[in-house]
Amino acid sequence: MAACSFRRSIASQLSRVLDLPPEHLIKSISAVPVSKNWQVADFQLFVDSVTGNRSSSHSKADLQLQAQKLAEKLNCDTIVSEISTGPGTVNFKINRDLLAKTVLQHVLNDGSEYGIRSELFSALPKRKIVVEFSSPNIAKKFHVGHLRSTIIGNFIANLKEALGHQVTRINYLGDWGMQFGLLGAGFQQFGSEEKLKSTPLQHLFEVYVQANKAAEDENGKKMAQDFFKKLEACEAQELSLWQHFRNFSIEEYVRIYKRLGVHFDEYSGESFYREKSQEVLKMLDKKGLLQKTGEGTGIVDLSEKGDLSSCSTVARSDGTSLYITRDLAAAIDRMNTYNFDTMIYVTDKSQSSHFQKLFQILKLMDCEWAERCQHVPFGLVQGMKTRRGEVVFLEDVLDEARTRMLQNMASAKSTKELENPLETAETIGLAALIIQDFKGRLSSDYQFSWDRVLQSRGDTGVFLQYTHARLHSLEQMCGNGQLADINAACLQDPQALSILQHLLRYDEVLYKSSEDLQPKHIVSYLLTLSHLAGAAHTTLHVKGSAPEVAQARLCLFQAARTVLANGMKLLGITPVLKM
Repeated sequence: MAACSFRRSIASQLSRVLDLPPEHLIKSISAVPVSKNWQVADFQLFVDSVTGNRSSSHSKADLQLQAQKLAEKLNCDTIVSEISTGPGTVNFKINRDLLAKTVLQHVLNDGSEYGIRSELFSALPKRKIVVEFSSPNIAKKFHVGHLRSTIIGNFIANLKEALGHQVTRINYLGDWGMQFGLLGAGFQQFGSEEKLKSTPLQHLFEVYVQANKAAEDENGKKMAQDFFKKLEACEAQELSLWQHFRNFSIEEYVRIYKRLGVHFDEYSGESFYREKSQEVLKMLDKKGLLQKTGEGTGIVDLSEKGDLSSCSTVARSDGTSLYITRDLAAAIDRMNTYNFDTMIYVTDKSQSSHFQKLFQILKLMDCEWAERCQHVPFGLVQGMKTRRGEVVFLEDVLDEARTRMLQNMASAKSTKELENPLETAETIGLAALIIQDFKGRLSSDYQFSWDRVLQSRGDTGVFLQYTHARLHSLEQMCGNGQLADINAACLQDPQALSILQHLLRYDEVLYKSSEDLQPKHIVSYLLTLSHLAGAAHTTLHVKGSAPEVAQARLCLFQAARTVLANGMKLLGITPVLKM
């Protein structure tokens, strides 16, 4: 990784002056973000990160003085051509020819591994990681919240996998509980086998709505309760109808996930833990954690003073399990099966207190690995409507994105003749949805707007795809750049240097996202890369330039396209080659 060799060289010089091991300094030396102003430096060191003076009492002048004192002890060499200081920083400018040669060599040789083969990651141990995401409820609508969970979970799993961890992707379906009493009783009254086969999710949702209405009177309510009791007692007829609903639904989900480019290693569900959750209740009882209320419901006291000011209900008065009991059973079972180092749950932030309680109960049960469980919460999407009105199914969102994208492509003058316009529109539409979703902090709510999401200019997924396709067509037209023939002196224009400097930062951006699991760092990096590549594409012509200039520029554009594609794939986007 290009940045590594430069960082290491700067660190070894600093280590002699500061008398600190170079490894301790590497993470303090960061590539300078590209700005509109002409840049004097490629790397900077914040002085307070190495002198141990992190207190805010230091004045700017004080920090400036420290930086100057440190800079005076450092020398330029074959790698660093200039050393300067800023407010509290020592800045390093890399020899220009070396910068161009090294960066391009690393990007084009490392390919999809570029940024990942960085020493920022080399010391990190490889872990076993379980990611539970998507997790829709059978019979209830697969809506926009599930879309968020699906694409966020997929991103986290992609990133962890790319960094060499062993990842297990689990889809934990809501396939048990009172809703199946309603659904079973409702299907016996209003269901159609034919509709169930052709549009399972939609039909089950319609039946569920009718059954809910029917349950408003006592008779309907009793039918639903009876059906669920029989289901809990594993009676053959009820169980086989439930299995029927589940199988058809999973088939439909798999088809939708395929459109999203998402796969799972395991489909599990609450139903798997209906018996194991009874064992959990016994364990809680044995440890003296299970208490009964006057009504007979089972609770666990989570308050510090033991005064029930905070508690969690773990069993109904008739002894049947609840969502949290099944979650406890699932967590214990996964630990036994996968012996994970980390388990990540991706759900909306309204479930934050559920997960707090879940992890707290596991700790009380002496599961010391509860510390390794983590909840990644996300905010709500407001205002997502399709032309048919409110969004009920994820499928409607995907169809709408594809249709609108097709129309935009048809009316754009620059659209190429495509072999498969439908597929291209689908891929670009999905990129647009993902980038819109990943631009801010995951926990923030956001207002959705189709027009904004599908704009071809500005910070959108459509713009990323457009840039990628444009760079790809340049390669088709002019061939690939040959690294061996590259003359670095041909890449000294400000636009070329900006791209090279930006490519230097890629491993730091990946590191940041791997630390806080926020995709926004990668998104903002890729959008900047696309803007820089777009600006360079209009001024640094390949066609009609002298052969060595053309070669060098081709290599530069190829490197930009490689990193753009790598980042897009991590986010769950398939880069298009034509649009």
